[in-house]
Amino acid sequence: MPVPRKKQDNPAGASPSVRTRRIREVARELLGFEEFRPGQEEAMKSVAGGQDTLAVLPSGAGKSAVYQVAGQLADGPVLVVSPLIALQRDQVDRLDGLEGRAAQLNSALSAGDQRAALEGLADGTVHHLFLAPEQLTKPEVVEAIAEAHPALFVVDEAHCVSAWGHDFRPDYLRLGGVVEQLGHPTVLALTATAAPPVRAEIVERLGMRDARVVVAGFDRPEIRLEVEQHADAHGKQQAVLDRVLAEVGAGRVPGIVYSATRKGTEELAAELADRGLRVRPYHAGLKKSEREDTQRAFMGDELDVVVATTAFGMGIDKPDTRFVVHAEPADSVDSYYQEIGRAGRDGQPALALLVYRQEDLGVRKFFAAGIPPEDELQQVAGLVAAAEAAGIEDGVDVKQLREETGRAATPLARDLNLLEQVSAVVLDEEGAAHPAEGAPSPGEAAVAARELAEHHERVDQSRVEMMRGYAETTECRRQFLLGYFGEQLEQPCGNCDNCSAGLSQEQPGADAGDTPFPAQTPVQHAEWGPGVVMRVEDDRVVVLFEEVGYRTLGLAAVLDNDLLQRRD
Repeated sequence: MPVPRKKQDNPAGASPSVRTRRIREVARELLGFEEFRPGQEEAMKSVAGGQDTLAVLPSGAGKSAVYQVAGQLADGPVLVVSPLIALQRDQVDRLDGLEGRAAQLNSALSAGDQRAALEGLADGTVHHLFLAPEQLTKPEVVEAIAEAHPALFVVDEAHCVSAWGHDFRPDYLRLGGVVEQLGHPTVLALTATAAPPVRAEIVERLGMRDARVVVAGFDRPEIRLEVEQHADAHGKQQAVLDRVLAEVGAGRVPGIVYSATRKGTEELAAELADRGLRVRPYHAGLKKSEREDTQRAFMGDELDVVVATTAFGMGIDKPDTRFVVHAEPADSVDSYYQEIGRAGRDGQPALALLVYRQEDLGVRKFFAAGIPPEDELQQVAGLVAAAEAAGIEDGVDVKQLREETGRAATPLARDLNLLEQVSAVVLDEEGAAHPAEGAPSPGEAAVAARELAEHHERVDQSRVEMMRGYAETTECRRQFLLGYFGEQLEQPCGNCDNCSAGLSQEQPGADAGDTPFPAQTPVQHAEWGPGVVMRVEDDRVVVLFEEVGYRTLGLAAVLDNDLLQRRD
């Protein structure tokens, strides 16, 4: 039976008590909720009250429920910007049968279906519209949406808007301008992984007004954290196989194994299959039909294990996933937290295991590295500007640039993304580049883009080093993990390998009386500039600096040499 939207009057104008009652009614009728997870109801109340809201909720904590419930109370359409078509499709299916249907708008649809979605938005038959950020580069799409007067603008995976985030996507940079073009409907930004600097940038980039920031906490205590260290590649590979076989043999299935390379996924999947497991590899080099069938089989309990690169994960919501094993370190603690968060979403015990050798970090540093030469950036910017000057209205696509420069598609895409971030070019939905309005000269653009690339590399390399810190710490791993995000856990968790081995100890408290630099303290370093204290231990502090990323400093050296100053 369709769940009616509550339209008796404006929810934003209702009293807090009335708004709370309506939210609980809709949550019960729509989702069967008898109680909320931490942060859900607070975020729903904020959005239903018409306040821009950033909700940072753990993976599996029901972020989509926030806009599903608040959207039912909205007086106008709800737009949901989501980066993955598969994720859009899943959410549309979940909302099927509601009064005012849900629809998608993306490049995989025919022109007729795209037109029908916008017409449904206009006549009120479509209430939730899910779309990729690229769609909002089209003036005609933005104009059609504006005429429908949307009430709620949702940005899913909102960390993609932040250059500090681990999964930055230039397409997200335009969203703040689109919000204003739409008359600034209420904005809801959702993410599972956002350290304080990322939160601040999300609010700024999206132009959120008086934003309410709801942080429910990063802890997933049901996930046991373990690291196995090995000195050689063969021993490490065997350890991955042994642990996966042990988990499956004990009935703890299904699970995910992450490998850093496509070759690694193929080899591990083949060896596990030889040992009798129902297993498939998953990576971006496989045909789309193969990837979709593997995902379907995993969700349908037809597989014990999927061995995958990080191409497998975003939007995967299988609550009974019992383990996530990493055969190599993730590129950052941000990514690692998100990837292990796919385990134990049903609240039952789960395992997150990193099988580690120090040399594997070299692979991640290689992936993190790569600063394009200034002359290459200038060449790309010049070709885009020349096409505009020649009256080519369709822009320049990567194929044309490859022909002109003789370079591969991947570095060209990287160059275009950098040039877009410094406001030199604009990429349309098809990936064609146009000069941005008021763009700097190609030479100026190249200098700015290279400086930005250098900054990104410093931050990325610092994230790799923090991943080393997680792998090699002899303290409570959960304290380290939460501290990375600026959340101080004073007592050892008791559910990691170091706690089981008796190595962990209580950490300093969060108040200023226990440490001169509590977590979240803004600080200034003479060489590295402004930063924020993220983690505090007895003898060291971890600071996230704007210019150089994460740095671990000995507390004695900081105090003896006056290295850090508090900022107001």
